[in-house]
Amino acid sequence: MPLSFARGACSALLLSLAACTTRPASIQAPAPSPHPVLLISIDGLRADYLELGLTPVLSRMAREGVRAQWLIPSYPSLTFPNHYTLVTGLRPDRHGIVHNTMRDEALGGFKLSDRDAVGNGAWWGGEPLWVTAEKVGLPTATLSWPGSEAPIGGVQPTRWQPFDGDLPYNARVDQVVGWMAEAEGTRPRLATLYFEDLDEESHSFGPDSQQARHALAEADAAIGRLLQGLEARGVLDEVNIVLVSDHGMAPVPPDQYVAVEDMVDPADAQNITAGQSVGFAPLAGRTQAAEAQLLGRHDHYECWRKSELPARWHYGKHPRVPPIVCQMDVGWDALRQATLDKYPRTTTRGSHGFDPLSEEMRTIFIARGPAFRSGLVLPPLDNVDVYPLLARLLGVTPLDNDGNPQTLLPALKAP
Repeated sequence: MPLSFARGACSALLLSLAACTTRPASIQAPAPSPHPVLLISIDGLRADYLELGLTPVLSRMAREGVRAQWLIPSYPSLTFPNHYTLVTGLRPDRHGIVHNTMRDEALGGFKLSDRDAVGNGAWWGGEPLWVTAEKVGLPTATLSWPGSEAPIGGVQPTRWQPFDGDLPYNARVDQVVGWMAEAEGTRPRLATLYFEDLDEESHSFGPDSQQARHALAEADAAIGRLLQGLEARGVLDEVNIVLVSDHGMAPVPPDQYVAVEDMVDPADAQNITAGQSVGFAPLAGRTQAAEAQLLGRHDHYECWRKSELPARWHYGKHPRVPPIVCQMDVGWDALRQATLDKYPRTTTRGSHGFDPLSEEMRTIFIARGPAFRSGLVLPPLDNVDVYPLLARLLGVTPLDNDGNPQTLLPALKAP
């Protein structure tokens, strides 16, 4: 369905939210709570999907608990960078997962399908919440959350599983219900759950397709199974559930793409990343030629030196960020010619990775449980603010992060 949000009405508020700068957490953690925290992600769940009438369970959760009007992802609005931001409170430029595809001088290449890279703790900066919890003796369990397959600082969750796209939703849900129903001595204090089909169907067929709507309904049903399972075990009202996503999704018509090779001569610059946040590294002695072709505004995209990117993106200082970054306009992709030759564009597809302040990238925040108020709708949130909340729910002291610990305090019941 066409988007109907007005871009300008909330621009001042969004710019203010996006301007969050690094600050030490000012609220110390309370004593560890006996209530476990369950963090759930439905990948690619755009904020306005909740208005389609396909998510009765999510709507019920929002009524019974707290929701935000929408959640603003960090730049770039991609899967791995934002999932890791949610559990560290650090922008991608600080935690080092700066893209789904990266190059590192010492480590080599990184991509989502490279299990060796994904499981190498050297890629993952900062400290995710499961590591902080494990260090103070709180058991954790993760199901396919980016970063949890790697020993970070030599620590992994007590129980973790590698990503398995063939594992049915019901099996995932039943596993988590079993964890939450364990006795106090072994029950995880932090657990994660992840659903990816909505993102995949939206990429393949477009975010407004019947396939995407079916995947949305399936994810909602899986959450319903989760709530029913917890209730049957008598623990539903003991668990603080926080449901988020990493980014939204925009439709990309079949003719709205740019070939990467047309952006700059491959003899002048190497393409590091394609898609929507597109990175280039000038070849030796070719910086001036590469910059002459790339820098500035073009039809359907704009390019900057990494040191000159828009300040509100908080991006460009990490050495893994390519020297030149180009941002595609919403609804346009940059694809390598080999990809176009192999997979010609014939139908509308879906993409993300666009400016986090674009309405198509808005995503969700819903929370319910013993710590949360009921029926509260919060203004738009920055996704770095989720981390201080999670730390507070767990009863661990948050590490230095980019979030504001005050933002989500109104969501909590009075102590």
